[in-house]
Amino acid sequence: MVRFTDEDDALLAELGVEIETKRQGGRTPREERIIAGFEEIQRFTEEYGRAPQHGEDRDIFERLYAVRLDRLRELEECRALLAPLDHQELLAGGGYVIATDPDDLDDDALLAELGVEADASSNITELRHVRSADEKRAAEDIANRDRCEDFDKFKPLFEKVQQEIESGERQTRPFELKAEIRPGTWFIVGGQKAYVAEAGEVFTNAQGRTDARLRVIFDNGTESNLLMRSLQRALNKDEAGRRITDPVAGPLFSDEHAEDDEASGTIYVLRSKSDHPMVTANRDLVHKIGVTNLDVEQRIAGARLQPTFLMADVEIVATYRLFNISRTRLENLIHRVFEPARLEIGIKDRFGRPVVPREWFLVPLFVVDEAVEKIKDGTITEYTYDPGSAALKKA
Repeated sequence: MVRFTDEDDALLAELGVEIETKRQGGRTPREERIIAGFEEIQRFTEEYGRAPQHGEDRDIFERLYAVRLDRLRELEECRALLAPLDHQELLAGGGYVIATDPDDLDDDALLAELGVEADASSNITELRHVRSADEKRAAEDIANRDRCEDFDKFKPLFEKVQQEIESGERQTRPFELKAEIRPGTWFIVGGQKAYVAEAGEVFTNAQGRTDARLRVIFDNGTESNLLMRSLQRALNKDEAGRRITDPVAGPLFSDEHAEDDEASGTIYVLRSKSDHPMVTANRDLVHKIGVTNLDVEQRIAGARLQPTFLMADVEIVATYRLFNISRTRLENLIHRVFEPARLEIGIKDRFGRPVVPREWFLVPLFVVDEAVEKIKDGTITEYTYDPGSAALKKA
């Protein structure tokens, strides 16, 4: 069995996972902190639909989570401790691993590996984030634009795209790094619509990634000859950065979908097996409603150890597959509709801390089915749930 060394303890402490000696009975403080650190990674994965990754184009916290996850995967004691909680299978995932062995890095080197510099005159914990050279180049590429001499031939395209957005033929969606950037694609960056008109020959950059020089036209009559990776970084850093979809979007819910549809996830409805008095008295009405990009069986693995599942096993009572839609926005919409029936139920997590889960509702399943139908036909925004009549009512 792999044992903790002093270097392991120091590195885990640097990553926010403190090590303490074993106490008799229950979890040790070290185990609690390892679990807490792992739960932060799980929350990141749930929010962004992927495990944290390394790279200069990533947020500093994501890079810290990625290093922490690498270390937790390496240490057998951590894997054994976290395995029952790992419903997202993060410990089994491969992915990119730092090329340099973290054991060989001193404090400054480890921080530098994460893209953070420590002021020599200050405490090691007082950090400041320094933009990478790639981030600086991306900002400069977006800022450096020239007048588009042949904008007259592009102007009708911008007008048509705007009309299609207004009619619903096209939609704007949050930019994701996996989104393809190619000639003919449209984006919104820096508050302006951007059209990728041309792409040069693909090459491999210094980081070993494919890249290409683009001609990008903006709706203010300017253009930029920037790299694909620069546009990608600019969109990723821009909180309002958007991808404009092609004119024909796929179905929202369907067992069949077009070849180029982008799968977004699944709406799931769960019933709790908890012995909480509120749940026991209303077993057929108490439902957890959420949206996930994971397999639902995978999502509910280890439910009895998680406060979001009321620290109890659950059963799946309904699922609805969805395509080409923001999971987060859809979940927020569903929760807004059923807000009047949200269940205020307090439980304690495995550390005895009080928690109030937010995704449980006192609503019959047939009303959830009706809400999904109204999501399909686009009328759901006109409705809210009325607990008195147990029905959807016009808002």
